[in-house]
Amino acid sequence: MTQRDYYEILGVERNADKESIKRAYRKLALRYHPDHNPGNPEAEAKFKEAAEAYDVLQDEEKRARYDRFGHAGLSSGQGFSSTEDIFSHFSDIFGDLFGFSRMSGNPNRPHPGEDLRYNLELSFREAARGGEVKISVPRHVVCAECSGSGAAPGTSPLTCPQCNGMGQVRRSQGFFQISMPCPQCRGSGRIIPTLCPKCRGAGQVEQVRELSVNIPAGVDNGNRLRLRGEGEAGLNGGPPGDLYVVLHVSEDKEFERQGQDLLLLREISFVQAALGGKASVPTLDKPINLEVPKGTQNGQVFRISGAGLPYPGQNRRGNLLVEIRVKTPTHLSAAQEKLLREFEELEEQKPLNKARKVFKKAGQAMGFD
Repeated sequence: MTQRDYYEILGVERNADKESIKRAYRKLALRYHPDHNPGNPEAEAKFKEAAEAYDVLQDEEKRARYDRFGHAGLSSGQGFSSTEDIFSHFSDIFGDLFGFSRMSGNPNRPHPGEDLRYNLELSFREAARGGEVKISVPRHVVCAECSGSGAAPGTSPLTCPQCNGMGQVRRSQGFFQISMPCPQCRGSGRIIPTLCPKCRGAGQVEQVRELSVNIPAGVDNGNRLRLRGEGEAGLNGGPPGDLYVVLHVSEDKEFERQGQDLLLLREISFVQAALGGKASVPTLDKPINLEVPKGTQNGQVFRISGAGLPYPGQNRRGNLLVEIRVKTPTHLSAAQEKLLREFEELEEQKPLNKARKVFKKAGQAMGFD
């Protein structure tokens, strides 16, 4: 019997990526699932056919052999003998599609605890200098009364009689069987005759833990700090999860952050810009004097090396960028106006300015603007 092309079965191109192949398979699996087509052997055959195609094309090695040699490049054992075999092979996909998963192994094996998130608000200056911050984190820990068993002191959990401790039972669904969580023990494989009075059988209790978080100097908004083992307690002796502290850093009134560099706007008078001098500039540590050269222009930027933010965990800092804003006075006295007009006249008497005036008058005489 001639076998159909696997790409044709799934309806994808030969260069399709894994996500496209998976998406096409899920669509066919839903269409031809035996629960949706009871008593339809043709649908069951298409269901198996799609699963076989997906099994080959989602595996890089199998797909490479198939692309080169066709069906002859695959082992003779390729294929699924039953629909149960399909569900066993693709438990992750069918768990998503049909609301169950094939639970295998010991249901009471250790499980790691869940990770936790804590949002920490910091001012700009706190983030700049770093240091220790105290936080209070509510989390679940192993119950000290029952040591996590969930049973009252002096008693022990019993093996579930319905599933014999497997945590799952089999149910017939049309042409195949599926495994589902045991309704009596809810998948735990155990029955607790007498619940622990402290945790009520949960094996865990909530506790608020006080922690000291070391904030590296120079952290930025959105940075995360990981505290290993400070998350939720694990189940059945499993390790605890981790705590992720997410930093939210507020903006500063004086400094604008650009990575580890800082930008500062510094206003000076137009006289100071023309004559030069020293201007006091704030930094993260203490004010310093910036040397303003003669003829400084509005918008000119001066770099102060090493006066920016520290690089977290490193022995270096960014720079402080000082942008000059030249302030023009709006209210002048008569004496100030007189001095400025004298200054303007002196400027016009400079040789270059005189030459410009001559050329301008000559251009006007010749009809040029």
